Amino acid sequence: MKTSWTCRALGIFLGALAPAISYSQEPFYNAPNVGYGQPTYEYPAAPSQATPSYFAEDDVPRHLPSVHEPEDTVSAASYYNLLERVEALEADKAEEACKEVEILSKPTQKWSGRVHFDYWHFPKESALPNYLDTGNAAESPPDFIGFRRLRYGVAGDVNETMNYKIEMEFASPDSLAFKDAYLGWTELPWLHTVLLGNQKRPYGLDHLNSSRYNVFMERPFVIEAFNQDARRIGLQSYGLSDNEAWNWRFGTFAMQDLSKPGHQYSDNYQSEVAGRLANTIWYDETSGGRGYAHWAVAGSAAFPSGGGADRFRTRPEARTDGKWFDTGVLGAANYQLLGLEGVLNVGSFSVVGEYQTVHANRTAAPNTNFGGGYVYAAYWLTGEYTPWDRTSGTLGRTKPLENFWIVNRCDGCRSYGWGAWQIAARYSYCDFTDQDVFGGVGESATLGVNWWWNPHARMQFNYINGRISDRVVAGAPSTAGWYDALGLRFMVDF
Repeated sequence: MKTSWTCRALGIFLGALAPAISYSQEPFYNAPNVGYGQPTYEYPAAPSQATPSYFAEDDVPRHLPSVHEPEDTVSAASYYNLLERVEALEADKAEEACKEVEILSKPTQKWSGRVHFDYWHFPKESALPNYLDTGNAAESPPDFIGFRRLRYGVAGDVNETMNYKIEMEFASPDSLAFKDAYLGWTELPWLHTVLLGNQKRPYGLDHLNSSRYNVFMERPFVIEAFNQDARRIGLQSYGLSDNEAWNWRFGTFAMQDLSKPGHQYSDNYQSEVAGRLANTIWYDETSGGRGYAHWAVAGSAAFPSGGGADRFRTRPEARTDGKWFDTGVLGAANYQLLGLEGVLNVGSFSVVGEYQTVHANRTAAPNTNFGGGYVYAAYWLTGEYTPWDRTSGTLGRTKPLENFWIVNRCDGCRSYGWGAWQIAARYSYCDFTDQDVFGGVGESATLGVNWWWNPHARMQFNYINGRISDRVVAGAPSTAGWYDALGLRFMVDF
């Protein structure tokens, strides 16, 4: 049996005590019982010639503890058992410090998917919203019923330091599109992980969050307008600090959305450079993450160069047919985006907010500034909490304390579970009107209810009351109006 330095030192120390032990009682191993009141013995004032030189005089103990009960005696078996336990602990630490990488015999694959089935109804609107959606001031926006998302994909590792993902969107079967589609390299020095392909641009917390976990059915005005459909083909690095307090991502992207054509033929790349630095400033390890705080700053420098990618537009936070807010193509040589994020979660209660602003430098017209933000509060009625993923700085998957279920029992009664219930309220604001651009100013208040049946299935309900102003469109009956919307979603993912 190999003996570590720690074990050797322990043996030497016990060996040094042996003379005193033999002087005060029977031999060290299998020492007889000693009754109460036995005297305490002392070493001589100075160590003897036989004392090893590696003991300093002050390190030699002057007294031995009294031994009173049978369970206080020390046996040879206990001594060697202690040595084995110390060696085992040291071996575990060494293995933890330097783990071997598992060698893959072939590429791996993990299949995933999600189904979001939505229903949207617009009970009453004023003339302007009607006109923006249908072209007729007297006709309300039509109801929406169908698949909001219908995705299927596969991801895995090519080898120990290379991965991939392919995810397709089937919600519009006549117009298929890919979502996450990339190949990547991991365990890199300095850059950590690098992905090449279609992936999310690194700004807008509500867009970086997965739609599987977002609190509301649709994303806020500015988050969707400034980062429409989120994903672009690009090269991006993802990093994480050792203590998981900091994470960052930065990269360069083509600005055109190529998720349907899959490519472009152009010498004008309409390039963009973007990044995000995020910090989990507080994370309560003791409670398993029921308390945390997060902040992040993100930015982008985009160069549309007259290619038409400098257009910001979005729906009214509901699944309408048309996009009611629209700046049109700005004719900007470049624009800059700045985004700020904040999250605070204490147990079942959370507050989340974001602000984004864009400054566009136009070539043949005055420069413009657009911006807006949102804030929402959410609370779990059934005691759950919203997990936080420190590795990405985004929301995680909620696990209900009790799943929703109902079954018949053999006694004629029924057993059931309630699942997890969450209520939320959001206020959102946007301003896409400046100088000669009248894309509209919007305000929206949303009330939401989320009913999680289990970690992979839930139902959402949203009620929206919104206002739109400073929206100038040829032929429109006015420049301002209001609207209501009701949304319902059934969703599963795997």
